[in-house]
Amino acid sequence: MVAPTTTATPSPAVGRLAAVQEMARLQRLLFEVEREFVRTATTLIYRVGEPELKFLLCQHVWESAGHARFLRERGRELSGFGTSDDVRDSLRRIFNEAVMPADATVALAGFYRVLKPALLAGYRHYLHVTDPLADWPSKKLVEEFIVDEERHAAEMAPFLPVATSVSEWISHLTTALADLGGFLGESVRIPLPSSFTFESATRRYAHPPTCNRGKYPVCSSVFSLDPAETPIVRSWLVDPQTDARVIRLMVYVWLMMELDAVDYLATIFYDTPDAPFDLHHDLARHLWDESRHSQFGYRQLPKLGVDLMTLEHSLDLYNILVQMPPHERYAMMTMEFEAGSFPTKALVMDRIRELSDFEADTLLAFDRNDEQNHVRYGHRWLPEIMALGGETRPVEEFVKATQEKFKQLAAIHGGRTPHSLPPAQRLTGEKILQLAK
Repeated sequence: MVAPTTTATPSPAVGRLAAVQEMARLQRLLFEVEREFVRTATTLIYRVGEPELKFLLCQHVWESAGHARFLRERGRELSGFGTSDDVRDSLRRIFNEAVMPADATVALAGFYRVLKPALLAGYRHYLHVTDPLADWPSKKLVEEFIVDEERHAAEMAPFLPVATSVSEWISHLTTALADLGGFLGESVRIPLPSSFTFESATRRYAHPPTCNRGKYPVCSSVFSLDPAETPIVRSWLVDPQTDARVIRLMVYVWLMMELDAVDYLATIFYDTPDAPFDLHHDLARHLWDESRHSQFGYRQLPKLGVDLMTLEHSLDLYNILVQMPPHERYAMMTMEFEAGSFPTKALVMDRIRELSDFEADTLLAFDRNDEQNHVRYGHRWLPEIMALGGETRPVEEFVKATQEKFKQLAAIHGGRTPHSLPPAQRLTGEKILQLAK
């Protein structure tokens, strides 16, 4: 039946997609929160000392980057989500505040006793208010993210300080968040008291001049030409006469010391607040890869007889690179350290295959595959980070200049960390030779 021509043509109804747009609004908030966690929780990594905690933080950051990516992908299917990656000032202010405590354990408690529980509450609120059939794709994502957030809380619990010792900061951050009514505005908003002051409004966050390695002994570098000085003897790595078992031990030390890369790469996120999310997503993957590589050594060395408390941790790279802006740090990491490691690591991989050690072969193969991807990241993102830093020179010219600048800074800031242990106690090339036999 055809409608009579006298029927008025209805005007577009206001709010016709209101239900979709409301869910898009909430997803947008969740995306921004996850993105800000990635940007700011990375400041914890080089400030905490326990390697296991560093590894766990890298894993959580990578998983949060995945949450943000899938939220954005789903959100862009919904009317009203938006096309930019921007984060609203009200959310950014909360996360900028969370990094401010000088004590890393206090900052850790703020993230995991205030911000992460608030994010979990936001995900649960989303499930409560959305339609489980109409919004089924979002529902399945959120259900998975809730499982991740609950696991994150359980995994981090052993590392958190006693609640009473950080109660003042917890109260401060809770008050700041209450002014929003929760990340999704799901709670009654409690305006800030007149006496409240954001610490981030009175001073700027700055990276510490050196990274924290907790109880472990430290030194400037684990590489040298002297087998009585350091555990990795450069000439031995490429000498065909070196026992393959010695090379295996040395390369596991090298892998464990990729904790250097974890610490200095983690500084780049906070320094690039206006970076595209995809850049931070790939940096988060890069960070998690380096964390896994460090774990290769951390877990394998004790199996081969190494007491990790005799292995000094090298600090030079962090101490030097933190003096440089983020685009220079990233250039050195991807275009110098990683790209330059391939020839030596290729020789090392060939030698270790002599041992018929399937596990070592597997770990090194994945390390090499990951590092190739990291260099690709460098080619993709270095021009973007350069632009954020106001650098206009051609990439090749910039990289060469940065390499020279690094040498100059190394002369000033490198070699300044004395050995924590005397030669008789610390792991050296000579002792690796004994262990290998």
